Amino acid sequence: MDIEQFITDRVDDQIKWHDKKSQIAQKYYKAYQVIEITLAAIIPLLSFFADKFIIQFTIAVIGSSIAIIEAITKLYKFHENWISYRCTCEALKTQKYLYVTKSAPYNVTQETVDTLFVKNIEMILSSQNNQWSNLHNQQQINI
Repeated sequence: MDIEQFITDRVDDQIKWHDKKSQIAQKYYKAYQVIEITLAAIIPLLSFFADKFIIQFTIAVIGSSIAIIEAITKLYKFHENWISYRCTCEALKTQKYLYVTKSAPYNVTQETVDTLFVKNIEMILSSQNNQWSNLHNQQQINI
C-alpha cells in the first residue's frame, strides 16, 4: 500500500467517519437538551393549575420524562462522543495537512515560508480546537 492509498483509504475514511459520528452525536445531544429544557419549563406553568388530578398527573409524567431523557443522554454519552469525535476528526485533518504540505514534523528539509505558514495555521486551529474541547468538557462537569 502506498502513501496515497493509505491517505485515501485510511485517513480520509477516518476523517469522514469521525465527522459523521460527531454530527450525529451533536444532533442527538442538542435535540434531547431542547426537549428536556422545554419540558422543565412547562412544569411551573402547569403547577399553577395543580389542583386538578389530570394536571398533577401531567406534571408527574413530565418530571419522569425529564429523568428518562437525562438518563438516556448519560447512558449514550452523546455530549462526550460529540466532543471526542470532533477532536479526533480535527487532529486527523491537522496531521494530514501537515504531511501533504511537507510541514514539520513531516519535512526532511529546512522549513520554507509555505510550510511554516501551514504549520502555524494548523497550530492555531489545533489550539482553538483544544480550547473548544476544554470549554465543553468544563461545562459538562459543571452540569
